[in-house]
Amino acid sequence: MDHSIRFRIEEVLRERGQSLYWLSRAAGISYTTLWRLTKDRALGMNFATLEKMCGALECQPGDLIELTKENNLTKKARTLPSRAVRRTSSLL
Repeated sequence: MDHSIRFRIEEVLRERGQSLYWLSRAAGISYTTLWRLTKDRALGMNFATLEKMCGALECQPGDLIELTKENNLTKKARTLPSRAVRRTSSLL
């Protein structure tokens, strides 16, 4: 079994009756960054971003982050598919 970090941003916002757009404006963080965090698409996060979110939501970091157990099959399913590179030639 492996562990993964999961963000609970949507759950916290739902409990408070706020939206992801509201958090983006209140914390000064781009909507895209927050969306990636909520959809497990982010590769990392810096402490400044976490601090801004906690400040806007008046919460502790542990309220937004949880450590979950997952098996290897689940982890493989979460990886993003590689994008095929399409190359064209001006000679055609």
